[in-house]
Amino acid sequence: MTKFKIAELVKVENKYDITLFAKERIDFIESRIIDKDEKPYIKCLIREKEVLAKPEEIIQQLILDKLLNQYDYPPELIRVLHPVQFGREVKQADIVILNKTDKSSIYCVIEVKKHKERDGLEQLRSYTNATGAPLAVWTNGTQITYFLRLKPNMLKPIRDIPTYNQTIEDVEERSFTYLDLMKNDKLAKERKSLKELIQLMEDEVLANAGVDVFEEVFKLIFIKLYDEMESSADRDEIERQLSLNFKLDMVNYPGFRQLEFRSRGDAHRTKEVITKLFSKAKEEWPGIFDEGEPIRISDENHLDVCVSFLEEVKLFNSNLQVIDEAFEYLVNKSAKGEKGQYFTPRNVIDMCVYILNPKEDEFMIDTAAGSCGFTVHTIFNVWGKLRGKGKANFSNFSNKRKTKEQEKYVNQVFGIDFDEKSVRVARTLNLIAGDGNTNVLHLNTLDYERWDEKIKDEVWVETYLAGFNRLKKLRASSTSYKDFNFDIVMANPPFAGDIKDSRIIHKYYLSQNKEKFVNKISRDVLFIERNLDFLKPGGRMAIVLPQGRYNNTSDERIREYILEKCRLIAVVGLDVNTFKPHTGTKTSVLFVQKWNDDPKKGVICSKKEDYSIFFGVSEQSGKDNSGNPVYEKNKDGTIKLDEHGHLIIKSDLMDVAKQFEEWAKKEKLSFWVNKDGQSR
Repeated sequence: MTKFKIAELVKVENKYDITLFAKERIDFIESRIIDKDEKPYIKCLIREKEVLAKPEEIIQQLILDKLLNQYDYPPELIRVLHPVQFGREVKQADIVILNKTDKSSIYCVIEVKKHKERDGLEQLRSYTNATGAPLAVWTNGTQITYFLRLKPNMLKPIRDIPTYNQTIEDVEERSFTYLDLMKNDKLAKERKSLKELIQLMEDEVLANAGVDVFEEVFKLIFIKLYDEMESSADRDEIERQLSLNFKLDMVNYPGFRQLEFRSRGDAHRTKEVITKLFSKAKEEWPGIFDEGEPIRISDENHLDVCVSFLEEVKLFNSNLQVIDEAFEYLVNKSAKGEKGQYFTPRNVIDMCVYILNPKEDEFMIDTAAGSCGFTVHTIFNVWGKLRGKGKANFSNFSNKRKTKEQEKYVNQVFGIDFDEKSVRVARTLNLIAGDGNTNVLHLNTLDYERWDEKIKDEVWVETYLAGFNRLKKLRASSTSYKDFNFDIVMANPPFAGDIKDSRIIHKYYLSQNKEKFVNKISRDVLFIERNLDFLKPGGRMAIVLPQGRYNNTSDERIREYILEKCRLIAVVGLDVNTFKPHTGTKTSVLFVQKWNDDPKKGVICSKKEDYSIFFGVSEQSGKDNSGNPVYEKNKDGTIKLDEHGHLIIKSDLMDVAKQFEEWAKKEKLSFWVNKDGQSR
């Protein structure tokens, strides 16, 4: 028995892993490791010689074992460190499979590398061009991608490579149901991100396709969500069987629907099917794309490649962080950055929603909605309470399972944003959650006096009028859009850039300095005042603000204004890495409740001078200094997953929220205890 453990050997450089491989195969390769002069050596399955068991070599041996014992390729068709001619230069491909009918030519090139997949793809492209191999594989032991070479400079992802007795056509045409998608979801199985896959799509075809990348990728995600929704009955059946303690490999049902969002051997056929799906999705979820809007990726092969990159990504029952990260990358980043507006991390959103503890009879709005994380997570939270099962999760993201109470609550939640692309992203997520109803509106929150002008725009009216009419019912006065009667406001407003429009500036009290209006003012300052206008007496707010608002001498007037209007409930300091890589600005979340002594106007929050305040500090944002996500790990160092197979962000914000809950109940805050002092 070897004293060397593969799991320890491959983690030396923190670039490789072995999560792709079954335990029995890992044990088999580990049993072949021997000790030579206190160093690990392994006998190669193909070369029949002992080589130093470096991380890359171990992954190679696991791949060789897979080729021999799972794919049934005979040893004589496999070569290791095979020379490939590049003009006068010769390089070595890690592994190649020779053509079974012509051993002088290469059928598949396999690269085992520690570098990122984007770099590996370039290397594979060069090898396939040099050898003419139709197939290529890249892996680092954690991730693996199989490619079909369409033309000299284009590689198309496929679900697998053929076994010895299969053809490429066999792989492309095999069954693909929602169960297959669950088993092979790249986000869960290979820890890939949707953002990474989109970047690969850009590199491979979109960068030179002459299209708006945001629009076309958005369409594909929109279509894929619709296709997955069409298999919601299958998902219910799978979850029913899993609830009976079946393992995923044991689930079986002869009537599972074939998913349509997939690449086919015929690119023309792929385009036909995807185009039809797009028409159906637009009909099901109107207002996101114009009825006549086509898919503008004109090259059929380009579209086929894009579909192939996304087909094994499961979007339903995934976490919103996955989709947000992708859309944040796609939405014009430079423009978003100039406005200081970034999609709020889900761990921050979950903390805010938990602390404000929304109820089924309450109305909520996000005034700088972005992708509407605050609104969607508020909906999930209340849905969980309606079902009596605590906080809901993304498994609610299906329009086949909602009760009448859940459907009703969707219409009590609103989002407003002035960025049209963000609004369309948000509406997509909310429309799916809300059975075709959503109150996500394309409006300028700060310039409310011009809202009525939108009614003159026929296109705007067709999309937004229903939600706008629901919003109007919550006005404090039927003649003004200034004050509203919302129970909850949550927002992460833009905190970079100034408002210089005097017409807007003159609407706000905080724009005055010694009774004179300033020439410019930071957006987030106006959002503080505007958000308080949205709140009814006794209503509560969570708002993300730059740290300077809490301690700058020049902002004392702002703090005085807040304290005059509200009870300061809590301040939670966020780690400096929270919004990286976009900004390293130190921020905190401010929680307040509007003063109210009149029970007819709202819940009681009697004005007083002396009261307790909750202070919390987050030390684990879930990101490192570069803004890369940091995930929870098990004791053995492996990545920890939640019940849905998703990575778990390493964050302490929910711990802060739970501490707040304990404090709030002792303080008998109205939204955590009822009149009798019982928990709500």
